[in-house]
Amino acid sequence: MADVAKEAGVSHQTVSRVLNDHPNVRADTRARVEEAISRLGYRRNLVARALVTKRSRMLGVVSFDTTLYGPASTIYGIEQAARTAGYFVSIVSLKSLDATSVRAAIDYLTEQGVDGVVVVAPQRSAGRALESLPSGTPAVAVEGTHRADVSVVCIDQFEGARLATRHLLDLGHETVWHVSGPPDWLETEGRLAGWRTTLEAAGRPVPPPLPGDWSPRTGYEAGRRLAAMDEVTAVFAANDQMALGVLRALSEEGVKVPDRMSVVGFDDIPESEFFSPPLTTVRQDFDAVGRRCIEALLRQIDSGPVAYERLVVPPAFIVRSSTAPAR
Repeated sequence: MADVAKEAGVSHQTVSRVLNDHPNVRADTRARVEEAISRLGYRRNLVARALVTKRSRMLGVVSFDTTLYGPASTIYGIEQAARTAGYFVSIVSLKSLDATSVRAAIDYLTEQGVDGVVVVAPQRSAGRALESLPSGTPAVAVEGTHRADVSVVCIDQFEGARLATRHLLDLGHETVWHVSGPPDWLETEGRLAGWRTTLEAAGRPVPPPLPGDWSPRTGYEAGRRLAAMDEVTAVFAANDQMALGVLRALSEEGVKVPDRMSVVGFDDIPESEFFSPPLTTVRQDFDAVGRRCIEALLRQIDSGPVAYERLVVPPAFIVRSSTAPAR
């Protein structure tokens, strides 16, 4: 910085103000400093800066199975929101969200000096792992936790399932069958609860849910079972990939969608509007989740301990061609 100041003919403090985008710098002075920075190839020393400011401008993210659309989209939303706020992100992706793995990942990130941690915790086991989070560590959990002193950002899974089920009932279907997600997942629980509660409130039969694991394969297997049941006219799959499997199975069995059976998914993955037929589904706003995570985390970083929050992002319901009035 001293070399830049000498080259630009300004003080060390002026260079610092330019680097930190301080407004009280004349335009011609700023241009002269920026030109000197470019000419000398100056790069600020982030380690030294962190020692002075006590901030690394780094946030840690712990996640699981980033091959799945939900976690991958959540991480992308978090990373974009962090960059907008002037932070970079260090990501640790785990094969399993057991307590030992989550604790080790959080320890690793805090040892790297991150200013705060986001844990994408869609499973109950991950939520329990947060119980070992060091006291006073700025942290936000995506989806849920059992601790009262960890802020949570989540999408209203219950409401999304309610919208899907209510849509099918409003089309005249007597009841709605459900292909569920895997156990221990909070999304599975929320979507099951929204589906079941909506049917019960309408006084409709509640069929036994068909178990899935988020993959098209389990949706396909469920679809083959449903195709053989004449009484089934409406299906709500807990994610779009399983809905894709259902659609494939129904097509192979000669069951026309939506003439004979209506199908709804959950997520609104980019490909869902190109399914055959285009899929009616529940859209999750992962960009909003990312923004709210970073906002909640920065409130803790900037202000110290605050009232811990539970921020719920509403879903949207997208109607396409895979649903129609009951025959």
